[in-house]
Amino acid sequence: MTEVATNKVPQLSNDQINDVLQRFADGFGQLRRSPVMHSPSEQNLDYENVTFPSSDGVPLEGWFIPAAGSDRLIIANHPMGFSRSGLPTQFEPWHSEWASSGNGFEINFIPDYKILHDAGYNVLAYDLRNHGFSGAANGGIASGGIFEARDVVGSLQYIRSRHETRNMTIGLFSRCLGCSSTFSAMMQFPEAFNDVRCLVGPQPVSTQIIASRRLAFAGVPADRIDIKDLEQRLVLRTGLGFAARGPREWAKHVRIPTFLYQVHDDVLTQSSDVQAMFDNIPISEKKLQWIYGTTARWDGYLEFQRRPQPMLEWFEQYTS
Repeated sequence: MTEVATNKVPQLSNDQINDVLQRFADGFGQLRRSPVMHSPSEQNLDYENVTFPSSDGVPLEGWFIPAAGSDRLIIANHPMGFSRSGLPTQFEPWHSEWASSGNGFEINFIPDYKILHDAGYNVLAYDLRNHGFSGAANGGIASGGIFEARDVVGSLQYIRSRHETRNMTIGLFSRCLGCSSTFSAMMQFPEAFNDVRCLVGPQPVSTQIIASRRLAFAGVPADRIDIKDLEQRLVLRTGLGFAARGPREWAKHVRIPTFLYQVHDDVLTQSSDVQAMFDNIPISEKKLQWIYGTTARWDGYLEFQRRPQPMLEWFEQYTS
């Protein structure tokens, strides 16, 4: 269920602020993995445990959920810090990290796959590198889509290599980091998307913006949220600053019909961020839908379960 941001920001000493900043940067250098807590069997879905390589050889783990008689397939890419099954934000340590922003409730993605399956789609859902059960890579660094783009390409290569899926029509359901990674892959490996029909992209976000908002909820005062200070720590920990993590720029390379949606008043980002990505997509076949009546980012991840029709109509339009 939806929660309300508490706005009870802790009062931190200077040493504590420095510690928060460093721990935050360290989190990008060694991402905490979310467990794969759920299974398609919970929704009575037949599925196959699959493993396949990213385009650079990282072993990726996932589920293939068949839809009998269908020649259409959706590849699902998950948000940062999640796994293919979601995020157990009702439990520690995730609850403490997210509850102050109103996002302390669980996200379970299995109902998403049930909706897609029942609408006639085969589904491939997998864990990005350094997430879930997939392999560690790049020293465990979370790159905001730079390296994870290779996983998106690997998933496409895998579908094209399986005998029963190689001729299927492909759509992408890429959430948050999954969407940024898809944008990045379209810039780095445009040829991989030649026969991909469409993209539905919930809540892509620029790292700099969500980092600033999360630090504010962690108790770092506005005058200490010095992006240069944080960026230096981030570069020292990962070798990648904010400028390198650029979904707004990557969006300029999107060439397939794209439907973005976002919680308009999400306290962890700014609506202008997604608007800029949408504006930068250089084709006319695009749509941006705002979600109102909440400030919780997690409600954006649950929107498909609550009101799937607009997304299903987009998939139907471009994969039929």
